Amino acid sequence: MRDLHLLPKAHLHLHFTGSMRHGTLLELAERDGISLPESLVSEWPPHLSAADEKGWFRFQRLYDVARSVLRTEGDVRRLVREAAEDDVRDGGGWLEIQVDPSGYAARFGGITAFTDLVLDAVAEASRETGLGMAVVIAANRTRHPLDARTLARLAAQYAGRGVVGFGLSNDERRGTTEDFGPAFAIAERAGLMLAPHGGELLGADHVRTCLDHLHADRLGHGVRSVEDPGLLERVVSSGVALEVCPVSNVALGVYSDLTSVPLPQLLAAGATIALGADDPLLFGSRLAAQYATMRAAHDLDDITLAELARMSVRASRAPSDVRTRLLAGIDAWLAGPDEPST
Repeated sequence: MRDLHLLPKAHLHLHFTGSMRHGTLLELAERDGISLPESLVSEWPPHLSAADEKGWFRFQRLYDVARSVLRTEGDVRRLVREAAEDDVRDGGGWLEIQVDPSGYAARFGGITAFTDLVLDAVAEASRETGLGMAVVIAANRTRHPLDARTLARLAAQYAGRGVVGFGLSNDERRGTTEDFGPAFAIAERAGLMLAPHGGELLGADHVRTCLDHLHADRLGHGVRSVEDPGLLERVVSSGVALEVCPVSNVALGVYSDLTSVPLPQLLAAGATIALGADDPLLFGSRLAAQYATMRAAHDLDDITLAELARMSVRASRAPSDVRTRLLAGIDAWLAGPDEPST
């Protein structure tokens, strides 16, 4: 089996705070005297479930605690640099990191100032690591849809200047998706890629809503499209890519185990798949591990894994020269020696 850390790939589903290294979380918390729950210390990675609102609340509380350790500009730059380093180590050649500036606005001088900081940190990390990087600005569906419009206008201002997309995250059972349509229309007019979360905690009907009302180009997760063959055919024919995060799906109880993640069914239907790590800080698993777990769970051969990597590149908003380089690297990986498993 070929080394999956050497397989070039794009990473299209990674949340900002959730990308933090566990060691960095512990170090920053100790620096500022922040008390962390044991599930983020001795019991890490935490045992999670999002089967009900109580489970999601616990997940969100851990996320909020992790966000609270980011106190300085240097902390933000460190997080971005380490996320880039980790992706490079996992074979990443392009990263689209997703951030909701409103969650950091109070501490960093507002949403515009924080976005400027993130974009500068991304440019710096890209220069230092060689990883191509861009930002997806995401609204939070637990906030008012007017807040989403504000973020969409912000994202539109930075279109072509480091921001490539607009998303909608958090518990998809909260809020009314149709109410976020005007925000997505603002982003669409600006030429941004549209990537709401859908088809994770809710099923195929919510995927349909994301297509009809948010005009999704990609779906954060989207795995439950498989529950409606007609809808899945629409997803495939429309070229909507699915950002599938296997370890996250199992950790949150969307599927009982990795063998139940319906990747083979999605591939058989012709879906475009980009594997992602979602929140490594909370799920304990980064980019290459998504490929490794799916290889093991579904006995995927290297030809299929290479095609998954190609799809991640094609679904990205990477510049054409980056795409060409990564696709050539994937071909070279597949043409290289097949190392025997040990």
